[in-house]
Amino acid sequence: MCVCVCVCSLTFHCVPAFDVHLFLVDKLQCVARWFEQVNALPVCQTVAQRVQQQKSLESLKRFLQKQPLPPRSRANRGRATLVSLPQEGKRNVLITSALPYVNNVPHLGNIIGCVLSADVFARYGRLRGWNALFVCGTDEYGTATENKAREEGLSPQEICDKYHAVHASIYKWFQIDFDHFGRTTTEKQTEIAQDIFWRLYDRGFLIPDTVDQLHCENCQRFLADRFVEGICPNCRYPEARGDQCDKCGRLINAVELKDPQCKVCKRTPVVRSSAHLFLDLPKLESQLEQWLEQSMSTGNWTSNARHITRSWLRDGLKPRCITRDLRWGTPVPHPDFSGKVFYVWFDAPIGYLSITASYTDEWEKWWKNPEKVELYNFMAKDNVPFHSVVFPCSLLGAQDNYTLVSNLIATEYLNYEDTKFSKSRGVGVFGDMAKDTDIPSDVWRFYLLYLRPEGQDSAFSWADMALKNNSELLNNLGNFINRAGMFASKFFEGRVPQMELQQEDKRLLAQVGFELRQYIQLLDRVRIRDALKCILNISRHGNQYIQVNEPWKKIKGGDEDRLRAGTVTGVSVNVACLLSAMLRPYMPAVSATIREQLCAPANCADAMFQGAGSFVCTLPAGHRIGTISPLFQKLEAEQIESLKRRFGGQQVSARRFSFLGAATVPASPSATIETSANPERAKQLLQEVAEQGDRVRALKAQKAEKTLITAEVAKLLQLKKQLAAAEGKNPEPSPQKGKKK
Repeated sequence: MCVCVCVCSLTFHCVPAFDVHLFLVDKLQCVARWFEQVNALPVCQTVAQRVQQQKSLESLKRFLQKQPLPPRSRANRGRATLVSLPQEGKRNVLITSALPYVNNVPHLGNIIGCVLSADVFARYGRLRGWNALFVCGTDEYGTATENKAREEGLSPQEICDKYHAVHASIYKWFQIDFDHFGRTTTEKQTEIAQDIFWRLYDRGFLIPDTVDQLHCENCQRFLADRFVEGICPNCRYPEARGDQCDKCGRLINAVELKDPQCKVCKRTPVVRSSAHLFLDLPKLESQLEQWLEQSMSTGNWTSNARHITRSWLRDGLKPRCITRDLRWGTPVPHPDFSGKVFYVWFDAPIGYLSITASYTDEWEKWWKNPEKVELYNFMAKDNVPFHSVVFPCSLLGAQDNYTLVSNLIATEYLNYEDTKFSKSRGVGVFGDMAKDTDIPSDVWRFYLLYLRPEGQDSAFSWADMALKNNSELLNNLGNFINRAGMFASKFFEGRVPQMELQQEDKRLLAQVGFELRQYIQLLDRVRIRDALKCILNISRHGNQYIQVNEPWKKIKGGDEDRLRAGTVTGVSVNVACLLSAMLRPYMPAVSATIREQLCAPANCADAMFQGAGSFVCTLPAGHRIGTISPLFQKLEAEQIESLKRRFGGQQVSARRFSFLGAATVPASPSATIETSANPERAKQLLQEVAEQGDRVRALKAQKAEKTLITAEVAKLLQLKKQLAAAEGKNPEPSPQKGKKK
């Protein structure tokens, strides 16, 4: 042991060029004093001579720096194999992502709204040293699964098996780092759901009632929501489902549909009564309000989650049916309701518990431990009431000390260009298609997180994705990290040079420290998109710092200039190391590549992310870096235009706007715009015109390429024409008379 302590002590003193005081690392001073005291002990001095074998400290330093770093995957394998349980004295954070419905291939909006946002926060929590558990899985019961099975000629279980594998593959490609990705068609799900049911029943929170439902005499079955369609009673849309109209968005009771049809046999169903069980939400309302007041005041709820929840309470809670006349679902265990299953929105959230139970038999240490566990739910806004009202009422009524959500994080919607994602029409990018674009998953992650719909709806745009990749990733972030590493490789034999800080260096360190603290404050509050901007701000400051100091010129000067070039290079390489850590939640593969190129230790970020955050020197003078290579590639105009056409579906119009340097193709003379007034469409177009106007102004402010600005202006003009037509006006401007000369 004495030898080990001695080697550690020698290692510390081998590197006076650490100059820890440069980066204000007061926390490390106690460590330095400890090493000095140990090194002064006679026994350690004797062993030190034996270890050094009369060689200089510089020789030992060079020997240690040549030793390989431990494999990067070792830590990940260790985390994957160890079951995570709440720990005394640590911050225990339980993170869930809304369970994706198994029969749908997730599109980009689904991915950013749930799993990707939760993944960023889970990775950040681990970076901060929290004890975090991240669980998710496929929601597999219900009408939609039966429908999909009928369409594909498979059994419901075969459909679940098929699409669970599809989901798992997609999330793996997007580098979603679940602790466990499970499913709801398990014995654990049945066991836990039926236990909660009986606890609610025994405590008087379930009440029976009869419900009028559509029944197909030919199929001999009640028609659940998605097995019936007809004319919407509100907007007259002819293909409204039995639960909601896709056109006007209003909720529908199936018996309200006009001219309903069974989707299986196309016969007209009849109305019949069926007995069901309801969760008595009014009876639980006072408990719910008391809990909500406490959770919202102490936890982190997004503004839309607060608003949606309060609107449900303001309108007054009503009993909610928790059973369905279906075959595919968790069976209702009560003998009077045999043959029925639990309604998906009673059953599905219990999947969080059963998936955790599939991960560890000690699942109750997470889910029945509200004093020591913080629960974060991630979802899109349409799922809020089920997580803030219905599911909490189920757990409150069960009276079993369940862990309830303390932080409810809901996004708005992500649209595709100027329309909605549609698998059937081939519009938009879906998870199984992204990897076929030859764009790395980290770039997809970056762009989706850059435009994450935190406060309002946002829209994916191929032109904007190319712009952000080429400007923010390639020219800003990648350029800074590459320059810092290349200067060290080219001018200083692949080592971090000596550093003597001047006022300008300290100014950069202050800027970097401020952005790091902002990054931590924002991510602590789950402001994921805003925190990403802090990373880009740091690299922007770094590029300006390099540009002003011109190390490529000073390296050719005298000793003073060479020392200045070394300081700028050393500081820049350490800032690049910090960026690799800050990128870990957002772009894990890029983060790992930067660490490998810089030969940075895996734990290089540990000290910097403690408390409020502090920037410290992690790559001391003399540290050898590896081979530096570019991190990003330019997205070319032809590639983007091809992808835009490929994923445009029926939305690709006769007029195609080209981006990033491609020529604009004029609209066909035969293409006419209908001028009949449509107030609803006009309202939508007014919003699109405003958003496109903002996009054009932003491009001009960024001094983007002229061809790109021209293309976006053309798109704006086309939207304005459509708006004029929707308002019943002539979309073509009147010819202006020439001025007299």
